Amino acid sequence: MPIPSAPSIAIVGVTGAVGQEFLSILEERRFPHSEIRMLASARSAGSTVNFGGRAHTVQELTEDSFDGVDLALFSAGKAVSRHFGPMAVRAGAVVVDNSSCFRMDPDVPLVTPEVNGDVLERIVGPAIIANPNCSTIIALVAVTPLHRAVGVERMVVSTYQAASGAGAAAMRELEQQARDWSAGRPLDTPIFGRQYLFNVFSHNSAVGPEGYNEEEMKLLKETRKMWADDAIRVTATCVRVPVLRAHCESINLTFRRPLDEQEARRILANAPGVAMVDDRTKNAFPEPIDASGRDDVLVGRIRGDMSQPKGMGLDLFVAGDQIRKGAALNAVQIAERLLQGKGSRHRGIAASRGAGTSGWR
Repeated sequence: MPIPSAPSIAIVGVTGAVGQEFLSILEERRFPHSEIRMLASARSAGSTVNFGGRAHTVQELTEDSFDGVDLALFSAGKAVSRHFGPMAVRAGAVVVDNSSCFRMDPDVPLVTPEVNGDVLERIVGPAIIANPNCSTIIALVAVTPLHRAVGVERMVVSTYQAASGAGAAAMRELEQQARDWSAGRPLDTPIFGRQYLFNVFSHNSAVGPEGYNEEEMKLLKETRKMWADDAIRVTATCVRVPVLRAHCESINLTFRRPLDEQEARRILANAPGVAMVDDRTKNAFPEPIDASGRDDVLVGRIRGDMSQPKGMGLDLFVAGDQIRKGAALNAVQIAERLLQGKGSRHRGIAASRGAGTSGWR
């Protein structure tokens, strides 16, 4: 078993939006634990957070924070993960990291349990496990059941991403802009550098020389890694929309073998982590306000792609809670899978490399 039945848990970045969601989900799902440590930057140290019916003092994250920790849930940014993740592993912890730091490391599993949870069976000791990007998680929970059935050859994704993907400060900025607009005051733009309210703009990640931003490239690279298929073709356009929480995605699929619409509906209706919202007569389809706070990815607008040969293409519209399934819930589900003790073959990445940090990217 990679972690004991009642592990000592550390939450890194506990005061952030995802860190707070970690606590909520651990409590809701009654995740067993012997101890829980609340870790954050020096700026947040000494503050308190509520968990299990009482206030817990936040401790400063240091090199000694992981002594005796069995499970560390990270959501504090790439730099923090790069520095402290291997330290936690050397101290004996399994790390589930929500940043992009280790996702494309070939030695680090990149996992969504509904998609490729079987790779966790190779983990039996201290290791780092990467949480995929939120947009990738939401897309692949919906698309993987169809891929298993007939094979996806090409996927075209357009995302409509909420403020939650940029953190609690971005959510506060959108709320404050709504208040200021209502009061006739100028709108402050410290997070995105532009008006967010009543606006839509390209995702705020860096744009590369080929014209794709980082968020769009994550969908391509992470899908290929999780499906273990470098032939899959993916193109994406990612934008921010003035929604507080929950991302939406329009997904167009090209199949390797025919799949009719009714069979696709049957597959999706029985898929883990999917909830169908697809009523044409009532024009009722996935919406971010309905996905917020939900564990499942909502799937609807299911229809054959009329631009392709019959049965060879499908359109979907999906909505998923970025903070929940797109981040904290996925990490907790990974930990729950590990808690089942299915590992048998692999003793973990850092453990197999000894005490050094060489080889980590």
